[in-house]
Amino acid sequence: MPGWRMAMLASNEHFIRWILKMKTNVDSGQFKPMQLAAVEALKAPKSWYDGMNGVYRSRRDLAGRIMHAMGCRFDENQVGMFLWGRIPDSEKSGEALADKILYGAHVFITPGSVFGSAGDRYVRVSLCSNNEALTEALNRILNNYEL
Repeated sequence: MPGWRMAMLASNEHFIRWILKMKTNVDSGQFKPMQLAAVEALKAPKSWYDGMNGVYRSRRDLAGRIMHAMGCRFDENQVGMFLWGRIPDSEKSGEALADKILYGAHVFITPGSVFGSAGDRYVRVSLCSNNEALTEALNRILNNYEL
């Protein structure tokens, strides 16, 4: 279920009332089959979670290699479904770097600016792609992109 939005809230009664008041104006809740799927996912044994953590650790390592290939700096301890990298100072913007990669290596890298002005000097790589796709992206960048 990577990328699906599912959440839970636990807090004091006052805070929960405030959140519920705000949420009634924002959304109407999660789609019930998604909720049921999340419940089933939470029943998985520890070995499944350990295995998935290994899968994402491997993807994270490949994403880090992609960042290095583009000359980007990033926090080596960064976790989550995405890896954010600060672009080299020599690049005009995250969009400019993403365009170079797209047109030069045929790999789409998300420019951070699509998430707001604070993301302009950043790019983002998703860990939702499998190892084969990330390896292919890395190889295309290494073979077609000049640092």
